[in-house]
Amino acid sequence: MSRKCIVTMLSLALLFLAGCSTSAPQKPSPGVQNTQQLLKIGVLPIEDNLPFYVAENDKLFEQKGLKVTLVAFPSAKERDAAMQAGQIDGEVADLVAVALLKKGGTDVKVAAVGLGATPQEGRFALLSSPNSKIRTASDLKNAKVAISEHSIIEYVTDQLVKNARLDPTSISKVSIPNIPVRMQMLTASQIDTAVLPDPLATVAEKQGAHVILDDTKIDKNLSQTVILFRQDSISKNKESIRQLVQVYGEAGAALSQNRTKYRPLFLEKKIVPEPLKDTYQAPSFSKLQLPKEADVAAVMAWMVETKLLPQAYNYQELVDSSLL
Repeated sequence: MSRKCIVTMLSLALLFLAGCSTSAPQKPSPGVQNTQQLLKIGVLPIEDNLPFYVAENDKLFEQKGLKVTLVAFPSAKERDAAMQAGQIDGEVADLVAVALLKKGGTDVKVAAVGLGATPQEGRFALLSSPNSKIRTASDLKNAKVAISEHSIIEYVTDQLVKNARLDPTSISKVSIPNIPVRMQMLTASQIDTAVLPDPLATVAEKQGAHVILDDTKIDKNLSQTVILFRQDSISKNKESIRQLVQVYGEAGAALSQNRTKYRPLFLEKKIVPEPLKDTYQAPSFSKLQLPKEADVAAVMAWMVETKLLPQAYNYQELVDSSLL
């Protein structure tokens, strides 16, 4: 049975158990107003969702009087489809996904940055295969680079190449949307180069791949995720969403201050691949903040340039500063 099928079956089982639970909710802390409005948050087994898992583990939602269900999805495509269908209220995604959701008719707003407030958070790397002769950025001319098209991966690829003083049109992009498959093809030398996020970039490096470009080594902030919510959910339950964003920040701070304590949790959630289970460190999360206008504008300009959008959304169309 494939990993995707297993994850899907586990997600369905968790949803069934959550729906059948009859246990009484924990009494909120004194002075905290309880709310019965359920918030459903779509999550993937990725680093960016660790604060939600920490909050669930430490019962931070209950302490705020919040009812929150974390709905697991095996892929971003399925998660975003649930967002469009109104089956979840929020998620952690990237600015490309935010704009595409909005373009597709789902009004969403960004509440805060998740992971990637600084260039050192949320690493993406362009790597060459163990047997490739590509060793430096100048070797990338005419190279085939495996990416996922129309995504933050493609945006990061173009910006890394530009930062290396190369023309993005000088490389040939090959679409391999499934990230684990992309990594496996790279380490098996079935493709010359690929762009991968951590922790899979680290796995590939340990298996002999060569890091050519690394977005944590430059002074530009290319890859960041954001916490976003459906506008209709915000309209109905704004105060609860504000509290939920606060909980994400508190959980991120707790994780950053005590990574050892939460190591069993991110191993349990299968966020760390098996080869790194004993060595990989959880990421550090910055204090909650809004995305910078320049970062949003850069992504929008790229989306217009690549014809993903007919025209750029302005900052206010994408970001609701009142949620932070």
